[in-house]
Amino acid sequence: LPESPRWLCRKGCAEEAVQVLCDFYDRSSDDPKVVNEAEGIFRAIELDNIRGEYQWSQLFKKDELQTGRRVLLAYGLQFMNQMGGINIIVVSQPLVRDNLFKPTNDDDDDARGYSLLEVNVGLDKKTSLLLGGVIQIMFVIGSFYPTFYSDRLGRKKPMMWGSFGLFICMLMISILLSFKGTPQQSVAGCASVAFFFLFMLIFGASINCIPWVYGPELLPMHVRSKGNAIGISANWLWNFFVAMIGPTMIHELEWKGYLIFMCLNLIFIPIIYFYYPETANLSLEEIDCLFMGKAHDTDNDKDHDQHQESPTDTDVKSAKWEEVGFPI
Repeated sequence: LPESPRWLCRKGCAEEAVQVLCDFYDRSSDDPKVVNEAEGIFRAIELDNIRGEYQWSQLFKKDELQTGRRVLLAYGLQFMNQMGGINIIVVSQPLVRDNLFKPTNDDDDDARGYSLLEVNVGLDKKTSLLLGGVIQIMFVIGSFYPTFYSDRLGRKKPMMWGSFGLFICMLMISILLSFKGTPQQSVAGCASVAFFFLFMLIFGASINCIPWVYGPELLPMHVRSKGNAIGISANWLWNFFVAMIGPTMIHELEWKGYLIFMCLNLIFIPIIYFYYPETANLSLEEIDCLFMGKAHDTDNDKDHDQHQESPTDTDVKSAKWEEVGFPI
């Protein structure tokens, strides 16, 4: 694997950076795409060098690049990753047995060890455990979808339809498990299994993978490492939170517990639509321009226009291109 062209530029290896771009796009060094991208990288690196790496206390700073907002957006993606209910599905599968049938003897360990598939569907223990494993495999199968098609479909749309799909699954699981104590209990419990399968498939194809790519793309260069650390901390914090309260919540609230995650998934859809820009097939410098443009429109911030015309940027661009033999 070659070094990143941005890393090479930071180390003063402009010629090697251009060569990496040429190899990546399989184009010559005078191709307009290579020229434009290298030009943008040189300009962005110079501005980052002037700005310097942000300290932890500056991560939520409101600047021309909307750094604070972008860190919060990265944090929000990992919050959605965990608070859509994935850990309720993973952790509580063996506990759904308690939602539907209370053992007559609280000390009956075998009764408490039964799974949803064993009690509701009537499968033997071995088969129910096997199908429980298949439910987890759906998670892996779904993950292949964004791996191959994320750049084609974008980031926002899969996140939005994924949240909607998880909303439907949680809604149906809640409805079907609410038949506890009725003659339809066994049939409803059997039908709910399909939505456990579907939930894992949809999660793997959307909310599982995309935040890990989307978050770093949203972050500017001067806070990328620290901002990404903040974002990932949200994943493990809310993972821990749901794993700790999930079993108790499902035991006490029973089917109503799933309604909480149903509502959260529904709320995520407008949040993604209104607050998250599309970043697919954009360079990091182009993503910066998205936020600089919004800052200019909302706050009448003229810094972006000044940067575009500043003598420093022009001098830097000319110097860098002359260094690698390009005419200006």
